[in-house]
Amino acid sequence: MNWIFDPWPWYISGPLIVLVMFALLITGKQFGMSSNLRTMCTMCGAGKAADFFRFDWKAQRWNLIVAIGTIIGGYIGANFLTKDAAVDLHPEVISKLQNQGFKSAGEAYLPNELFANAIFSDPSQLIFLIIGGLLVGFGARYAGGCTSGHAISGLSNLQIPSLIAVIGFFIGGLLMIHFIFPLIF
Repeated sequence: MNWIFDPWPWYISGPLIVLVMFALLITGKQFGMSSNLRTMCTMCGAGKAADFFRFDWKAQRWNLIVAIGTIIGGYIGANFLTKDAAVDLHPEVISKLQNQGFKSAGEAYLPNELFANAIFSDPSQLIFLIIGGLLVGFGARYAGGCTSGHAISGLSNLQIPSLIAVIGFFIGGLLMIHFIFPLIF
């Protein structure tokens, strides 16, 4: 039973993703987490204010179930299936992160400087989280979907806009980590 506590190799998890995407393709459904926000807004009556929210949200119930399952699965994974260990980072990366103020780099799975509850009492960190959340939300809407929707669903459906979006995500990620991240921290 120890296999469930260890990370699964790509040759197990990759084909499982392929099977899920094939099942969605056969049933005519497209996967994407950010579309759930539109569905929830429509359920709450946002269709009265904007045409974007006027659609049959009941056809998207399956995707809401996926989102709920992701939340439940994340909770189970974090609280019952995760070993108390840090991510295995290269010593040079740990040194760079510690020099940028992340003293828990290499010791904690997630940096305590960003993920501890104490950040909610620090106004500058709270502003950082709010701005980051708004940018992610705006970016997902502007790109027509989130990273999981474009990279997994869009690419498996051979959609050119998803390929362009994924290339943009990678370029943005590289710019962030090499230029913007060092300026912020």
